[in-house]
Amino acid sequence: MLLPAAANAREFRAADNQSADYPTVQALQFMAKLVEERSQGRHRIRVFHSRQLGEEKETIELTRIGAIDLDRINVAPVGTLVPQANVLSLPFLFRSVEHLHKVLDQGIGKEILAAFGRHGLVGLTFYDSGARSIYNSVKPVRSIADMKGLRIRVQQSELMSDMIKALGAEPIELPYGQVSTGLSTRLIDGAENNWPSYVTTGHYKLAPFYTLTEHTMGPEVLIMSPRAWESLSSEDQDLFRAAAEESSTFMRELWTQWEERSRVQARTNGNVIVSEFDRQPFEDAVSAMFAGQLMDGDTRQVIGRIRQVQ
Repeated sequence: MLLPAAANAREFRAADNQSADYPTVQALQFMAKLVEERSQGRHRIRVFHSRQLGEEKETIELTRIGAIDLDRINVAPVGTLVPQANVLSLPFLFRSVEHLHKVLDQGIGKEILAAFGRHGLVGLTFYDSGARSIYNSVKPVRSIADMKGLRIRVQQSELMSDMIKALGAEPIELPYGQVSTGLSTRLIDGAENNWPSYVTTGHYKLAPFYTLTEHTMGPEVLIMSPRAWESLSSEDQDLFRAAAEESSTFMRELWTQWEERSRVQARTNGNVIVSEFDRQPFEDAVSAMFAGQLMDGDTRQVIGRIRQVQ
């Protein structure tokens, strides 16, 4: 859809904490291209990657006040502001990536994006974040007993801290950019993240034991500041949302390639990948978290609807 030139042309600043070649950053660049083409150059998006505009927790606040226009973040740290987003970070909720995609692409996903508007943010689309698993520098985790005493970095999220506590380890909340230093200085023994993040950061060289717990599949979300959103005409708002959704499809294709490449790189490095273990005790340990979330009637309903998606 091509729109006529107008006086309200501007450049929008987008933040991402990953490196320039990471799939989410590439997706933002793809969206920027679509926006510039479809607005005939009236609107442009400048992407600041590699934490240039701050860590996730900082960029969320900067987006709320309008200092950042667009922000790609994980749903876990934003869950303290948008309770509905916390549901997507609950451990062992999604049966597979296919199950996750069906939830995000249908009514539930759209309802959660809409909920951001009640908390000072505009939700545009979801990006993949893969399945997060636990890695450390001390020993292979082959059972839940092996978690005891490990100091595990988590996102700055109460929900993620509660999960690691439930698994018997000690959660250490650290910004993403401080994990490598934390591993090097032994401030932490390990962390939890997806395959691409584990490898592209170099964490796989510092923490060679990776256990495929796949405990959560909480996605990334692209948010926009209300100030920037309201500066757009209704036609331009449609343009931005459509471009964001198309960038999500683009990102999913990249993500699959990155996951496979990262798995190969870790195995080639000689890392110990634990895939055969009893996952049930891990699921049982975090079941109380669902009891806490289920106390809220609306959340209980959303969890039930997610589980029913086939």
